Amino acid sequence: MNVVVESNRIYYEDAQGKLLAEVTFPDISYHVVNINHTFVDDSLRGQGIASKLLKEAAEQIQKSGKKAIPTCSYAVKWFEKNPQYADILETKSQNQP
Repeated sequence: MNVVVESNRIYYEDAQGKLLAEVTFPDISYHVVNINHTFVDDSLRGQGIASKLLKEAAEQIQKSGKKAIPTCSYAVKWFEKNPQYADILETKSQNQP
């Protein structure tokens, strides 16, 4: 399985290039991304792949100095279970001048 890391997307694909899992987090402003999509192929479900992808995404967002707004239901739950990454979550008070 090949892991590909892009600026706003991390995904796994098999040797034939078939998408097996991904997390996407497009920019919504210069300093904020939206974690809006998590996908894992049925053949890989139950193996912790989505969690691994989100951990990688959170670390990438953290390194970039950006904040994240999770709108994907899986991502919302993942952040609840992984409070060590709460520092990258965008809060309403940060949006105010």
